Amino acid sequence: MPTARARSLARSWAVVLVAAVLVLLPATATAAPSGDSPTRAQIYDSLGLGDLPADYVILVDTSGSMAKDGRYDTVRSTLRTFLDHVSRKDRVALFTFDAHPQLRYEGPAGGSGTTDRILAQLPAAPTPGAETDIGAALDAAVTELERADVSSISSVVLVTDGEHNPPAGSSYPSAKGAPWTALHKRAEAVARHTDLAGYALPLGSQASGADLMRSVVTPTTVLRPTSIDDLSTYLQRAGDRTRLRKAARLLNPDVGKGVVLSWSGSGPLAMTDGVARTTLTLTSRSRHVPLVVTGLHVSLTGPDATVTGVPDRVELAPGTSRTFRVTVRGHVGADPLPVRRTRHVDARLRADGKVGTDWAAVLRPDIDLRVPARVATGAPVPMAATVGSPLTLPLTIALLVALSLLGWLLWRRTHRPQLRGELVLWPTFGGLTSDRIALRGRRMTVRPRTIGGTGRIRGRRSAGPGGPRVDLFIRYTPDGTHARESNALCPPGEQVVINGISFAYTPGFPANGSR
Repeated sequence: MPTARARSLARSWAVVLVAAVLVLLPATATAAPSGDSPTRAQIYDSLGLGDLPADYVILVDTSGSMAKDGRYDTVRSTLRTFLDHVSRKDRVALFTFDAHPQLRYEGPAGGSGTTDRILAQLPAAPTPGAETDIGAALDAAVTELERADVSSISSVVLVTDGEHNPPAGSSYPSAKGAPWTALHKRAEAVARHTDLAGYALPLGSQASGADLMRSVVTPTTVLRPTSIDDLSTYLQRAGDRTRLRKAARLLNPDVGKGVVLSWSGSGPLAMTDGVARTTLTLTSRSRHVPLVVTGLHVSLTGPDATVTGVPDRVELAPGTSRTFRVTVRGHVGADPLPVRRTRHVDARLRADGKVGTDWAAVLRPDIDLRVPARVATGAPVPMAATVGSPLTLPLTIALLVALSLLGWLLWRRTHRPQLRGELVLWPTFGGLTSDRIALRGRRMTVRPRTIGGTGRIRGRRSAGPGGPRVDLFIRYTPDGTHARESNALCPPGEQVVINGISFAYTPGFPANGSR
């Protein structure tokens, strides 16, 4: 018949063991979110955490002292609660240990009747008088997790009521030394392939062996009976630890992922009339996190244009897109070239609004999703419009022709003026013969019948002391060859000598005053 003190101690160990179960089993979030925000349990269900397997290695002390105060029976009943709540995808390796560790069960954790089959492998009672080799037990746990197919989440649970008291010949003869260092390095190697954590539950004031787990597995949480009442707030958080580690692994690729706004039309927007219809698409880049955009306002810059048809609030399921038919109003604008043509420009998308998720506040501070608050924008939006006046090109051509004609007329007036008057030729040195040539037209080629030779005459307008005048530019060759051709400029009323022939220019003007 157990004494009142034994029943009281058994109840104390039961409280402690239930706390240990809360560390490992799924639980609700530390604080219930307000409003319509989901709970952590709802988030975990959305993530399908039950489909993400975890490895549990449970080490149960079966040395003789575990029979004291009903400790071993309490462990058995608490293990049932634990095993009933793990996922069907999880894997359990159950070891008992005293002088030596012994594998009692290895295989799936969930399923009908599985808990009974696992617990049936436990001995009915602890081994009387047996030593406690915690080092060998932890060695067995690390060996189990060194499997090539170990899950991405792994936990080691150590339940003991004593200190490390190995038998003779143990590989861990003391509580420290080279064997423990080597075991720690092996655990570190395991942690590079799986998210490894340890949980130690000392069931007595002399159970210093639980602290040894910290020297092997990092991180390790140690729950002590003397402080269990002080850890109620912590245990409420720790109850979600295993699922939180699963969630963190699933959500890690989503950290920093937000929403992208992109143009999804084909061909440039036809903006000649200042308005065009097109489509814009909002895409969530997250794989698991639902996102929402609030206060959404879209516009285009460079050139500026307004965009209507996008709702103020858009909810996006993970990895999905929503496309909206929108109206764009604006003008491509003119440029320094006013010719009628099609102008192509690229406008930049601008999205004002805030991106967020209801999950962020629920998961913080354990998981920081770091969702970008701003909507990212994709490639520029091509725009095309017919700009310039249809009259610009023909008017420009006409103006150029008119200017060219005016320039030619001015040039001709100066360099090819109308010839008027008379030109008299005679030999400069002797002879009384002469030729008289009436000046007409703008250019003349003359062959004097008396003097002979060939001459070419044109006028050039210049300014003289008495006002504008027309000078004669005369080229003359006495034998008709270019080799002997010479030239001279003869002002009105004067004479020049070219190749021994004198040229006298007498200007004349018609009665009507034309030039």
